[in-house]
Formats: sequence, structure tokens, C-alpha cells
Amino acid sequence: MNFGAFLLKLGMKIFNQIGVGVPKILLPKEGVNLNKWAVVACDQYTSEPEYWKDVENYVGEEPSTLKITLPEVYLESENKQERIEKINQTMKDYLDGGVLEEKVEGFVVVERTFSNGKIRKGLIVALDLEKYEYTKGSKTLIRATEGTVESRIPPRLEIRKNALVELPHIMVLIDDPLKKVIEGVKKEEVVYETELMMDGGKIKGWKISNEEEIERIANELEKLISNDGFLFAMGDGNHSLATAKTHWNNLKNQLSEEEKVTSPARFALVELVNIHDDGLEFEPIHRLVYKVDSEKLIGFIEGEGEEIEVITKSERKMVRIKNSGSNLLVGNLQILLDEYLKINPETKIDYIHGDETVEKLAKEMNGVGFILPVMKKEELFPTVEKDGALPRKTFSMGEAQEKRFYLESRKIIP
Repeated sequence: MNFGAFLLKLGMKIFNQIGVGVPKILLPKEGVNLNKWAVVACDQYTSEPEYWKDVENYVGEEPSTLKITLPEVYLESENKQERIEKINQTMKDYLDGGVLEEKVEGFVVVERTFSNGKIRKGLIVALDLEKYEYTKGSKTLIRATEGTVESRIPPRLEIRKNALVELPHIMVLIDDPLKKVIEGVKKEEVVYETELMMDGGKIKGWKISNEEEIERIANELEKLISNDGFLFAMGDGNHSLATAKTHWNNLKNQLSEEEKVTSPARFALVELVNIHDDGLEFEPIHRLVYKVDSEKLIGFIEGEGEEIEVITKSERKMVRIKNSGSNLLVGNLQILLDEYLKINPETKIDYIHGDETVEKLAKEMNGVGFILPVMKKEELFPTVEKDGALPRKTFSMGEAQEKRFYLESRKIIP
């Protein structure tokens, strides 16, 4: 059997059982400086325009994913539409000019080494958007782990709807305690290797195109499907995948039945990561409430439930909060804060990494900081399976510089 026929046969199997497609992956041609090509996910450093200015200065005139993505720091800029048009034109230029080449028909196994020496492994695949719903309570194969804010989709859709290629910063989790899917991969040739800019560490990727190995991966993934049909949990890039799904829903109404099966826009390129990977760390996302009367807010949330650490300008103490019906402390807190914000629209909330940063800002802004505990990794899949999506901003997978860097891409318009 030739490889094309194999992919057709295997693709149908994957399509029906585990929602995974075998992608044709685009990578920069030889000679492109990968250190300047690879840029961190667009939803990072959104309050630090100076970071993105430094990246822009560093990249200069050389080919870079910076020029075919839109950092979210610019989502509210006056020239946003001009930026989007420039992105679409640059994608075309990179394809027509050979900057992007189809180098892999298969998967890519990724090894990301961070600046502190820890290593996280991943597997680049295409996920079938027909197997995904982000609405609360969905029992699909691919599930959101946090509530989707519908208002965050339209500006992202503006970019994707006319984009020739997609670049993933989406990380999707699998629950593979025996470490057979990713950690057990038989690597082939190296397809990229580079240091990453701005303290991002380094990354290396190997091609996986062997028929038997792809089939082994598919079989191992199928074994991980839970009794209620749950296999993939969103890690990072929840709103990006929701945008891809919305675009596909809009597009498929215009397609023939055959095109609905074969359209590349039906899939989204993602990196699969095992939740049991030693290099994957969950970190809490704390809350900072400001433009608020501290005593009034604390009085509003106090009750007979779990304790949470609270920081104000004058003190740091433990406070018991009301039980609002969530299984998680962060859920109970978020419900209470949402209720308070609804009653007091002048009050603002921010989501902060790092205890020290929360303490500093709470004192500077005369606000109230809430220090949340780390969510245990083993709690994620059972909680999502039982309760559906977690409260928004429940956990973060690493610091900003440890997020995905754009490197691989895939055509989504034939």
C-alpha cells in the first residue's frame, strides 16, 4: 500500500474513533533563522507592549511568525484591521515565495527544554472540530476545561476566516499515566531544532511518518477514551480552538457533503501533552480586585466554607468563604466575585501569576488579593468529566515564557 492510500485508510479510522487527522505540516525552508521565526503565543504579555516591541526590533526584516499572527496586545489598536490584512498578505507571500514548505505528512514529536532545565514533551496532530463543543455540559471527545467567553471569539474570527494557514499555540491534554502515547514514540529524523528568544529555552522536533508508528499512536489514544467518551481536555488556547470551531461551523454550511469530510478547515493543529509529563506544571492564577471597599468585599464573601488567603493594603490573613456549590475553592470564590462585580460595576478584577506580584499590586492599588492553591493535575480529568468546564482562570500551565512558541503551521484553505 502506498503512503497516500495508507493515510486515507488510517485517516478514516482516526476520524471515526479518536478525532485525530494526519496533517501536512508546513515548516520554514532551510536557511530561515528559526530563532527569529519562532515567537511566543499571541495571548501572552498582553499588558506588556514593550515585550512585543522588543520582539519586533529583534526580528527586524527576517521571516517570522510575528508577521503572520496578531499579538493580543494589539486587539484594541486603531490599525487592527490593517494589521490583519497585512498578516493575510504575508501568509500568501510566505507560501508563494517558498518560505513555508510542506515538510511533514504525519505527526511531529516535540521536546521543549526550558531555561530552568526541565523538559516537556508533546505531539503535533490535527484534531477534528466535529468532535469538539465548547458549550457547558458538552460530552464530546474533546472538551473545554474552562468556560468560554463568547465575546472573545469575534476578534479572533476576523483573523482566521481569511487566513491561508493556521499556527497553533493550542495545547491539549491527554490522561496517559502509563506514558505510552507520546513518551513511547519512535522518533525519525529531526525536522527542526533551535534556541527560543526572550528566555524561552529551546525546542527540538522529530518527524513521525512511519505507518506502523502512527497506527500504534492511534491505538494507544483509543485506549484512553473514558466510559463517557472523553479523551482530550483543553490545556492552553481554549478560545483559539473555540474560534476554529466557530469558523468551521460557519464554513461547512457552504460545502458539499464530500467537502465537509475533506476540508482542511475541519481540523485544527494542536500539541498534545500528557498531563502526567514531568515537565508540565500547573500553577495557580490568583485574583486581584481593585476599585473596591476591602472590608465590604471581605464581608460579602465570608461564610462557613473553605479558607482562602487574603491580602489587603494593611494585612494578610486567612478568611473562610461561603460555599457556592462548586467542588473547587476557586469555583466558589469566582462565583462570589462575579456576584459582587455584578452588584458593584465600578469594581474591577484582574488575574495574576505569583504571590509576590499579588501582594505588591494589592498594596499599590489599595485592592484585595486572593491567593489560590495549586490545582492537583490528577483532579483535572475527573472534575471536567463530572462537572464540565472549570471556573475560568483556574490554573495555568507554566509561566508566560514556557507557553507554546509558534513554529509549525498547516494550510486551512486548499
